[in-house]
Amino acid sequence: MKADKAIATYTRMRAQPLWRLLASDNGPTVIGLLQTHLYESERSLPASIMHERIGRELEALRAQGEDFPQTAQAYIAAWLTEGFLERRFPPNAIEEEYELSTAAVQAIRFVSSMTQPHSAATESRLALVIQALVKLADDTDSDKMRRIDRLAAEQERIGKEIEAIEQGKMRVLPDENALERAREIIALADELTGDFRRVRDQFEHLNRDLRTKLVDNEGNRGEILDALFAGVDLIFESAEGRTFSAFWHLLTNPEQSAELEHALESVMSREFAALLDTQDRRFLRNMTNSLLLQGGVVHEGMKTFARSLKHFVQSREYLEQRRLNDLLNKAQRIALEIKDSVRAADFPEFILELTSSRIRSLSQLMLYDPSLQALPEGMRAGDAPSIDLDTIGALVAQSEIDFRTLKANVRSLLETHSQVSIGDVLEQYPAAQGLGSVVGLIALGSRLSSRYGTKTNNQETVFWVGSDTVRRSARIPQLFFVQEQMSELA
Repeated sequence: MKADKAIATYTRMRAQPLWRLLASDNGPTVIGLLQTHLYESERSLPASIMHERIGRELEALRAQGEDFPQTAQAYIAAWLTEGFLERRFPPNAIEEEYELSTAAVQAIRFVSSMTQPHSAATESRLALVIQALVKLADDTDSDKMRRIDRLAAEQERIGKEIEAIEQGKMRVLPDENALERAREIIALADELTGDFRRVRDQFEHLNRDLRTKLVDNEGNRGEILDALFAGVDLIFESAEGRTFSAFWHLLTNPEQSAELEHALESVMSREFAALLDTQDRRFLRNMTNSLLLQGGVVHEGMKTFARSLKHFVQSREYLEQRRLNDLLNKAQRIALEIKDSVRAADFPEFILELTSSRIRSLSQLMLYDPSLQALPEGMRAGDAPSIDLDTIGALVAQSEIDFRTLKANVRSLLETHSQVSIGDVLEQYPAAQGLGSVVGLIALGSRLSSRYGTKTNNQETVFWVGSDTVRRSARIPQLFFVQEQMSELA
């Protein structure tokens, strides 16, 4: 590549969000805040929670002498404008949610990789390259005899390995090599989950491009219209759609999913897995769920784009959009034609019709007067109720879930057990607040399982005795508390 071409390319990239974030004066602070709240734990946050958490972080930074004079809302709005954040409104949500943009994810990955750089050429990475290259050469070989010879050699090698194992000569990968491979797998899987964001961005761009072509198409029945009226989903039929559909089918294949789950369980049961740090173990436990979750978001978005695009055409909304575009273009052309003959201060010689909305000042609003609703004889002082501290404590126990006691019960069991379920906790410590204790344990377990992946697809039966002394039972999702959660149960 010539220097002038490289300079032009990098100059264009310098204006993109990824480079701007890395080069900004507050880049370390912004990357650290976004990584903490939208990358390492949750991947999306409601606006109110995001504002509250960033506000706390800014107060702590100001206490350390940092200069951040604006509010959390102002900084978040600036990050949206810069392209570091994306704002979405999920179906049935009561408020908008924030999540990282693709550029922000790439910046976080790049900076994080610098803190823990890989060695120049590890054995596992070289093995991956060699295996992939050998498989590519084998799969593209059209010579029948060579392929048969390779399969025969492989069969002979497998036979010798089976014979060696039967004789007790089994080679087990050392812990150092196993850790190296595990970390390479984690890095590859983490990059794979990040690729989903770029795929979703591609679908959004494709959806906008198709809508633009529909609106700008002057013909009555263009190619896009013909395809959509014929029932073709252009989103699914695109190159991105076909590629992702094939990947999604592979990810949701029952056999592949079961094989992946079995492999993960086997790896986590090995001794070397205990040498991984907490974050890596948590990632491996949640890898399947994370892939399915991120892929599901893209798959649902792809279906939504396809449905909305077909509805956009079948409901003839594109005709109205085309009409509005024509009116706007016509107004712009007229404005350009008269811009030299009409001054901005000239009084127009025509009357503008007002809309049907009524404009009123605040002084016209009538304030609420409580005296109009007051009783004619006035308020009477009521008799003071007889109440003591025990009664107050009983009322509080009925209205508030005692999370402190529930956490203490769970910690007590985890001191002697590696993991316990909600049913195990209630068996040793009966529900003092009845159903309230059960609900509190479910809420506590659900919050922790989202971070540690301790939720299963199974159910269990729990029992409790209500205030009416009646024994009741219910089927609830099986959630586990593990010893790694001890610090968060304090």
